[in-house]
Amino acid sequence: MKGWTLGVIGGSGLYGVEGLANARWTRVDSPFGAPSDELLTGQLGGVRLVFLPRHGRGHRLPPSAINARANIDALKRAGCTDVLSIAAVGSLREALAPGCFVVVDQFIDRTVARERSFFGPGLAAHVSMGDPVCRRLSVCAADAARAAGAPVVEGGTYLAMEGPQFSTKAESELYRSWGCDVIGMTAMPEAKLAREAELPYAAVAMVTDYDCWRDAHVEVGHVLEVLSANAGKAQDLVRRLAERLPAERTPSPIDTALDGAIITAPEARDPAMIEKLAAVAGRALGLSSPAVP
Repeated sequence: MKGWTLGVIGGSGLYGVEGLANARWTRVDSPFGAPSDELLTGQLGGVRLVFLPRHGRGHRLPPSAINARANIDALKRAGCTDVLSIAAVGSLREALAPGCFVVVDQFIDRTVARERSFFGPGLAAHVSMGDPVCRRLSVCAADAARAAGAPVVEGGTYLAMEGPQFSTKAESELYRSWGCDVIGMTAMPEAKLAREAELPYAAVAMVTDYDCWRDAHVEVGHVLEVLSANAGKAQDLVRRLAERLPAERTPSPIDTALDGAIITAPEARDPAMIEKLAAVAGRALGLSSPAVP
């Protein structure tokens, strides 16, 4: 057993973590390109924490420009054992009002213009995504969100759209008919990539507005008001989550998600791909782990 290194990916309105001891911003290079920003590392309680602002500080990056592969690879290189995603979403259900935090447990991926796998020609793999989030981390995140004073719903389906435009009313009604609960632009392919990197992943979706099935015009000004209120609770959520994690981290089945998933025969594997995947798949490939910054 070993301790936790909690990776936190902050969405709209969350560009840093307050209260970190020995905090410093560190650049981590990735063979998959540039991450959204430097990583903020430090100690929160007894937990080592690594924070990455998904859109970059100052919100420079629209959803389609986020390099999710580089982000997950950088968190893995930084030694993260688990990843918490925090993101702003629209609601597809009357009961999920603005200000509600939904700890999602399923996704529907409707993105079309993003790299969605670390693997490819020369090294093929197929990971299971039937249960796309880590139950253990999700339960802890839900408890932390309640303690932070947020209304919490455990379980829900996140529809990931390409963006950057919001959906049409017809699309919004279609997604409701599919059983989706919230809609956003960033959780996919992030969750898939976390699984390929053997990182247990939990997603907290902060509702900022009703999607256009209910309100024909989504006003960015109103969204930003709710976003500001949610951001304070998100900061508190991260702090309380760090307090709630056990001193010792017992292994998760997701830690070995690549066992049996890599299908390319060893003798047919591309050496360049093996080198590129040293961080995300090093354990399964029998490679030494990259240095933790």
